[in-house]
Amino acid sequence: MLLVYSFQRKKKIKIYNSNGLYAKDSKERTRIILKATGNIKDKYETMTKAIGKQYDMNFFYNLDIKKIANEVAKETVNAINAKKCPAGEMTVIIGNDSGVLFHEACGHALEASFLSKKLSIFADKIGKKIASPLITLYDDGTIPHAWGSNNIDDEGNYTKRNCLIKNGILINYLVDNFNGSKINKKSNGACRREDYTYEPTSRMSNTFVENGKSTFEEIISKTKYGLYAKKLGGGSVQPSTGEFEFSVDIGYIVKNGKITEQVKGATLIGKCEEVLKNIDMVGNDLNMGHGICGADSGDIPVEDGQPTVRIKKMLVGGNKIDEN
Repeated sequence: MLLVYSFQRKKKIKIYNSNGLYAKDSKERTRIILKATGNIKDKYETMTKAIGKQYDMNFFYNLDIKKIANEVAKETVNAINAKKCPAGEMTVIIGNDSGVLFHEACGHALEASFLSKKLSIFADKIGKKIASPLITLYDDGTIPHAWGSNNIDDEGNYTKRNCLIKNGILINYLVDNFNGSKINKKSNGACRREDYTYEPTSRMSNTFVENGKSTFEEIISKTKYGLYAKKLGGGSVQPSTGEFEFSVDIGYIVKNGKITEQVKGATLIGKCEEVLKNIDMVGNDLNMGHGICGADSGDIPVEDGQPTVRIKKMLVGGNKIDEN
């Protein structure tokens, strides 16, 4: 069974504050979601694909809906037939389907709303190494037509392209006016909220890891054994400790430099700083994905992206590990 949902929303915003600021903006976002559910002999699986942009209804005419639907249906059937994933510590390759790992594992911990309350593992670490030197992380609210972009933030400040991590070194946070005053940082256009019924605070927009120099084929070929997590699912993170857990929607075992059987039921478990520092290869195939991020200031549209990355050592939850 395949379900297709489409949404289009127009929004006009006006902001006034007690300092005499007046700012306004208009937004138009369009989104389509395809959800496939299948079963074979009482085995059920569901796969979803969502695409969204800041665009009018012409956005739909530029999509090959039939092709996308076929891909989602094929993913569903393949997932039903997949084997159970082995468990244990192994090399993990995370595909470029989206950058949800970086959004959750370090993006939230770089928001001033957590930093001002000392609830972030990255508090007071500006100028320190927190990741592999291969990692450079941006949050950019200015990308044309991107799902998470805005002309102004929800305090009326112009959005910016903010570099947060440069070659593994933490150089900046995501800052709003209120929380910035508590950590002695000026706003960098990172204040957001769902609508006027929520208190605005620091949030991500379009967050992504910069391209590296390795090809996808090189990363796979140089991996003796591990898990290729092509597509991640839902997850959770604790910004104060950096502990996280993510499900893997589509995964494959890599053996002797080749992608082999598809597996299911995998979970990625770890701590932010450990995983960030264990990245030893970064691909040149940056891709962006979009979604909705929920927090105290409501549900907001965000994009996150990454190239393919390899983590040399990570804990994978699943079944008892096979000998190899």
